[in-house]
Amino acid sequence: MGYGLGQILFGLSKTELAFIVARALTGIFCGGCFVCIMAYIVNTAPDGETRGRWLTTSATLQTVCGAFGYFIGGMLGEIFPHLAIIFQVGFLFSAGVIFYMACSEDAVMAVSELKKKENRKGFNPFVSFINAKSFLTPVFALLFMACLLQNLGFTTFDQTFNYYIRDQFNFSSGYNGILKGIMGLITLAANSTICIWLIRRTDIRKSSISVFVICSLSMLGVVVFSQIIPFVIVNVLFFAFHSVSLPLLQTLVAEDVKSSQSSLVMGFYNAVRSLGGIAGALFSGLLYTAGPKFPFIFGFGAFILAAALLLLYWRKAEAKAAAMPL
Repeated sequence: MGYGLGQILFGLSKTELAFIVARALTGIFCGGCFVCIMAYIVNTAPDGETRGRWLTTSATLQTVCGAFGYFIGGMLGEIFPHLAIIFQVGFLFSAGVIFYMACSEDAVMAVSELKKKENRKGFNPFVSFINAKSFLTPVFALLFMACLLQNLGFTTFDQTFNYYIRDQFNFSSGYNGILKGIMGLITLAANSTICIWLIRRTDIRKSSISVFVICSLSMLGVVVFSQIIPFVIVNVLFFAFHSVSLPLLQTLVAEDVKSSQSSLVMGFYNAVRSLGGIAGALFSGLLYTAGPKFPFIFGFGAFILAAALLLLYWRKAEAKAAAMPL
């Protein structure tokens, strides 16, 4: 509901300051919502296999519906730009009502307990980073660094792509929406087949490395190709395998979580990803002014470094497991 109110302010904004304040408010509520979704899944899943399947479903829905959101917004924007915001506010308020009515109670602390002085430290926006020392082992830190780089690279790519196809190819919002809709269909197919198979049939610590390598190579293709058709093809390939990488990382994080720390770890996971998203948005704008391809080069570097960290994470996790007594 807070996200919807923030978007109302966004639609009414007429100055740069008003835009920034509105986006800050929506970011606060949006970030909190995504943390709650992941924590709720981890808290309510009856077993590890179900948890992995639910996290995959959640990540798939977020990616696919996000792509179709671009499609709907692009089509509505062709009619009237504010029409897209009006529909978005309606969807967000509806989602808030559905969450309230459909979700079961999974809180480990009553609301009245949160008001006590000793529990107020939980409202510190940096508390996830402060409390990370209770669970962040050197091996686990490698995984979180890969998560940060993944969102850093993807945000740089996504924000640049949306502007690049308008700036370089003169695509309207409608064409942009159609392209993102196609990406959504491909994402749904990839997550329903490749991702599920990888989670069920492979060691995802190892298979995630291959997924990130493919993401890196497709991002390199974005840098190399300038013609519309090959450029779009490698972008679709990147988008599909990025969508596969997201549930793989979520599952890896969730597998190493103790039940008593699930909300804390998922909060830290989302904080790390948000940090990558903030940096990605900043670098995409700064680098684009230097050269239209520079953000894609930066994104390629982020993904290839993430793949290297995942390789190191897999090797250290394997060594740790081998050293444990039977």
